[in-house]
Amino acid sequence: MLRFFCITCVFLFFNCQSNFLDNNSSKPKIIVGVVVDQMRYDYLTRLSNKFSEDGFNRLINQGFNCTNNHYNHVPTVTGPGHSSIATGSTPSINGVVGNSWYDRNIEKEIYCATDLSYENIGGNAYYGKKSPKNLLTLAFADQNRIQNKMKSKTISVSIKDRGAIFMGGKNANAAYWFYGKNKGEWITSSYYMNELPSWVIQFNDINNISKYIVDWITLYDLDSYDLKREDNNDFEKFFKGKDDSGFPYLTKNLMEKNDGFDMISETPFGNSMTTDFAIAAIEGEKLGEDNYTDVLTISYSSTDYIGHNFGVFSLETEDTYLRLDLEIKRLLDYLDNKIGKNNYSLFLTADHGALEVPAYLNSKGVKAMSVNKYIFIKSVSKYLDETFGSKKIIEHSVNNNIYINYKEVRSLDLNMDVVKEKIINHLKTYDFINSAYSLDEIISLSKLTNYQELIKNGYHPERSGDIVFVLEPNVIIYGDRGTTHGSGYDYDTHVPLIFYGNGINKGETSIRTEITDIAPTINALLGLETSQAYSGKILDFVIK
Repeated sequence: MLRFFCITCVFLFFNCQSNFLDNNSSKPKIIVGVVVDQMRYDYLTRLSNKFSEDGFNRLINQGFNCTNNHYNHVPTVTGPGHSSIATGSTPSINGVVGNSWYDRNIEKEIYCATDLSYENIGGNAYYGKKSPKNLLTLAFADQNRIQNKMKSKTISVSIKDRGAIFMGGKNANAAYWFYGKNKGEWITSSYYMNELPSWVIQFNDINNISKYIVDWITLYDLDSYDLKREDNNDFEKFFKGKDDSGFPYLTKNLMEKNDGFDMISETPFGNSMTTDFAIAAIEGEKLGEDNYTDVLTISYSSTDYIGHNFGVFSLETEDTYLRLDLEIKRLLDYLDNKIGKNNYSLFLTADHGALEVPAYLNSKGVKAMSVNKYIFIKSVSKYLDETFGSKKIIEHSVNNNIYINYKEVRSLDLNMDVVKEKIINHLKTYDFINSAYSLDEIISLSKLTNYQELIKNGYHPERSGDIVFVLEPNVIIYGDRGTTHGSGYDYDTHVPLIFYGNGINKGETSIRTEITDIAPTINALLGLETSQAYSGKILDFVIK
């Protein structure tokens, strides 16, 4: 059933602003928000001489490039990243404190976009029971629809459900994500609609989806790549059914052992499919064809899957970004022809960065490591058993948060402050942990370090734990091969932010900007009034 998050008083607030929006030819016909999952800022500089002039470089040279843009919260992961981009608020306000978090009420870890009150439309129930229920604030796309009396459209697309759902906000006409397995189709949930529109059904034709199952070889000759290490090495993950980590990747042969059509997501051709689906959405939904500014958000997920598998300086990652540059060119060319060069505004950013593979860093003399979470938490629990006589004091751990078992502490008649102090002091004895804090302490401090500020911005009292620990630089909780992200260090927080198109100045700034500046800046570009408090600020120098 179609449901929208429209609070009457908010609607009336926007409705009474004025009717000048009814005929507004000076504003862009469409806002296009592009998120590249796991894109570090240095990809723009390191690969700029290999990019075409009409992709990333076109945005940089003809748009406004914020070269010192950072996340202002931890963890730096996909769910919170997209939520902060969309709402202009940190997890402390928008509530999305991780890709998942522990729910004390049901004593389970819950996924950020799961909502069992809705049904899958396409795919299967597990992958389709989703909604933006856990997002506690409005997105810029919501503000746009409400002020335009719901006559504007919002369509959000991403291979990842959370990349689509949170970017679209609470009132999106549709959010679409990809279900692979044995079907290979773009799906949604009954939060948005009761059946897929005809253009999606047409796109999902097996003959169309199958064209993205392409053997992956390098786009260019090997000698044109910036090879930091041998292609086949001991640092990167293997696909099941392949006994090395080097090119070529015979995708069709690997499908059966790698979740079928999900193989598309782990190759650059997942980005190609995403571009094609976004273009199909513009056509199918007739976006940008009336006087009400529409919003299309596109999150490219394959960069993240590939980054996790192969790392920052891998041949696979470089090839993926060279191919993505051509996807950006293709998207811009389409928008020029369909919408008009001066009729759209676009921003490009990322939901987080990433650390290079620790094993590779170690091989180059850099102190780095990957920690096994199970062994680590088991070690802490053993200490607590020796100290307090119970292995059950830690109820759960996720997002570098530790949730204390209140029932167990009470049953043992322990002092909660003493328990917290013991845990914190013990955590500090591990050589891979930089610091640890009670979250109550972080909230109460009047003067915070930069990292403590990131922790505070990522804390929500109903969803976060009791204690948070900070890993040392170049340390991740992960497996032996591949890499991840989540910290407040520059390699995870420093991401691109480029504005381009209608109403946007040309130029660049090295002034620090933050991810939560995007939504208020887009709202200002569109002249939207808002009663919502932002964590970010309007970047006046970006707007003409």
